[in-house]
Amino acid sequence: MNAMTPSSLDIIQIPVLRDNYVYLLHDQATGSTAVVDPAVKEPVLSVLSERGLRLNFILNTHYHGDHVGANVALKAATGCLIIGKAAADETIPGLDRAVLEGDLVTLGASTLKVLEVPGHTRHHIAFWSEAHAAVFVGDTLFALGCGRLLGGSALALFQSLKKLKDLPPETDVYCAHEYTQSNGAFALSVDPSNEALKIRMKSVIEARRHDLPTVPSRLSLECATNPFLRTDDLLIRASLGVRDEVPEEDIFSLLRGMKDKFQVV
Repeated sequence: MNAMTPSSLDIIQIPVLRDNYVYLLHDQATGSTAVVDPAVKEPVLSVLSERGLRLNFILNTHYHGDHVGANVALKAATGCLIIGKAAADETIPGLDRAVLEGDLVTLGASTLKVLEVPGHTRHHIAFWSEAHAAVFVGDTLFALGCGRLLGGSALALFQSLKKLKDLPPETDVYCAHEYTQSNGAFALSVDPSNEALKIRMKSVIEARRHDLPTVPSRLSLECATNPFLRTDDLLIRASLGVRDEVPEEDIFSLLRGMKDKFQVV
């Protein structure tokens, strides 16, 4: 479990299940606390108890069970409010406040802006703190990868990644899974001459050898090494055997389809 303290916001990373990350956000100025995508109850309650924190909010990026599994139980235990996007076909359990693109979530003295980033699911959102240079992206963007299409479309996910790519390069990306090493194996298969990627993968392999997290990652590093953010790169296009004039969204769809079939040797 790692704690980071950008300015007055503590971000506490809680590993759960096999490869999920849950995040506690604690505003130091006011004591207000939120949890992002709580998959299970007990690890969250344990950290709250250890640190003497009271949970005020649950922030959900999307409706999958490994992101909302503890919603109802945590709400019953703490009286917290649940915030997410309302959709009849993608129900957030216990939802109290529905948010849309551009809405602001106030966490004490800290503010998070809602970004609609569909593709993995049709109604996926992210929470961005410009002041703290942090974005909580759920399963839209992974370190060295992106989410599968589980209800959304390739075009929607491509556009969502372009939106995230336009955030300030110093932004730290907090995704919800530890997939970096397997994602990196695929990235190397389509971008074998990328020296920054090779260097990054050495660090990733070493970190995982010691059971250390590779998340969060810096957006600037993702832009330099994540093939799903580099659909305009001529070397990637050459490795795929496609013409330079092929639209970026078509390159993205090709990459996403290849990743779905890719097996780490």
